[in-house]
Amino acid sequence: MTGAGIAAGTDLSDLAFWRRPVAERDAAFRRLRALAHPAGYREMPRPGGTENTFYALVRHSDVVEASRHPEVFSSAGEGATPRTPAGFAEYFGSMINMDDPRHARLRTVVSRAFTPKLVARLRSYISTTAERLVAELAAAGPCDFVAHVAAPMPLEVICELVGVPERHRPFVLERSNTALSGVDPDYVPDPGQAAGVLLGAVRDLHALAQDLAAHRRRQPGDDLISLLTGPGRDGDRLTAAEIGSFFILLLVAGNETTRHAISGGLVLLTNNPGQRVLLQRDFDQYGATAVEEVVRCASPVNYMARQLTRDHKLRGRTLRAGERVRLYYRSANRDEAVFFRPDEFDVARRPNPHVAFGGPGPHFCLGAHLARTEMTALFGKLLRTLPEVHATGTPERLVSSFINGIKRLPCAPR
Repeated sequence: MTGAGIAAGTDLSDLAFWRRPVAERDAAFRRLRALAHPAGYREMPRPGGTENTFYALVRHSDVVEASRHPEVFSSAGEGATPRTPAGFAEYFGSMINMDDPRHARLRTVVSRAFTPKLVARLRSYISTTAERLVAELAAAGPCDFVAHVAAPMPLEVICELVGVPERHRPFVLERSNTALSGVDPDYVPDPGQAAGVLLGAVRDLHALAQDLAAHRRRQPGDDLISLLTGPGRDGDRLTAAEIGSFFILLLVAGNETTRHAISGGLVLLTNNPGQRVLLQRDFDQYGATAVEEVVRCASPVNYMARQLTRDHKLRGRTLRAGERVRLYYRSANRDEAVFFRPDEFDVARRPNPHVAFGGPGPHFCLGAHLARTEMTALFGKLLRTLPEVHATGTPERLVSSFINGIKRLPCAPR
């Protein structure tokens, strides 16, 4: 770790930092934002690799700059996601770890599959699912909000979108929980076995997607996999391997992150009763801005990584070609230079240029609109049907440097 990081009293490369309470982490990032230059840290090497340095981009302006210039801050090379053993590359070869032109080609193929017919059907399904989950919560009484609402809502939507049969959905939830757990002891009891456990979960999900694709080539439906396996107007289609990798990306970007934003939203509404009352009185007026504020405050993805393609000066520090940076979204979303009273939850916040869906540029989240639609439908139904629903205890957080998640959240519907 460089001197700047030591002076700040943090070590972002140490999992112990990510076990600390959220308030302590936010305070550490506040100190890092005050530094004149980005702090550098040792990055854990892949097995058999060499130790490298990454620089922490913690200011909003730094994250935006890196996001807007993919020709300098590359998502390819060693990838945008956390470093993993070489065997993972086969399963994480998705858009998130690519630059143009490969990234542009895949994004174009995927985007064209979101036809008006598919989007309309999905909107109806989202509304019906939100209504059912809220009714089940009311009947359940005191329970775990994650298990009963936050986890099933986005999972069912993604599975419906992709075309995963009902019988496979519990398996998808269990395998995706493990694949994105980092080294959380609930999912990986023995850290020494982490690579094998995570790789097994990812391999299973990849194989399921390929099996579904093979079935849909023989019997097409009106789901996303059917549309992606069939040729478009230009004859281009995704390969079986690309579909497997895209399915894993959907589980990260469309399922896991929305799940943690929903859980974080209940915590925020519980801890800010004045804002809750404002939202309940006029959800039509504040629903959209409230969802953006929930996403900003929750910031479900801690960071994404980039690799320098050439030397580049950022805030007085020259970053060298081949070095890596991490774009810390939660820190950027609390930047005092951009957000008024950034640590406060304000359902009416405007403007709200948060980067929780990624900064501006080609890697802005393709599923952002879907996530917003899900959260608006769910919180609207939740607050109208169960106006007193609240968290009854402290959220139990996932131990991960990558995902800012909540594993369990006790709640009561009344």
